[in-house]
Amino acid sequence: MITVISGTNRKNSECLRFATLYYEMLRESTEEDVKLLALEHIPHDWFFPEMYKQQAPSLKRLQDEYILPAQKFVFVMPEYNGGFPGALKLFIDACTVRKYTSNFQGKKAALVGIATGRAGNLRGMEHLTGVLNYLGTIVMPNKLPISRISDLKNGEGEVIDEGTLEAMRAQALEFVRF
Repeated sequence: MITVISGTNRKNSECLRFATLYYEMLRESTEEDVKLLALEHIPHDWFFPEMYKQQAPSLKRLQDEYILPAQKFVFVMPEYNGGFPGALKLFIDACTVRKYTSNFQGKKAALVGIATGRAGNLRGMEHLTGVLNYLGTIVMPNKLPISRISDLKNGEGEVIDEGTLEAMRAQALEFVRF
């Protein structure tokens, strides 16, 4: 199973638009089960001071459905202050409280960074690579920075830039084979 994670809890995010597009590309490219987990749609009742001792039922359900059965992850994440969103790091940390090695160890990941600026969240992808490597995740070397995302969409917010769409398709196909 492949889980695509939209890595921000910001409502109506551009990140979710790109993650959904990537999810659809994967579904067209593989017979594997593909799921989409949007951090903006999950309950946040698991964020409390004792979260590292007692896991909330809502997080356990998400972990059981999206994290533990997955063998591969695609992290789509916006650039926040030169890095990746704290909500994504907090989610990863919270999952590792239970079944530490079963969450990410020995699994594979692809990274997609999105930004309104020029670098496509290169720093955030490198930072997340370090975190995932620490957890034992094998990160695909071909990371995809997507820059100036406002210029890539039409008036309805759909990504129409053919170069970007082709780069996403190529990375998705490579990840299926990875």
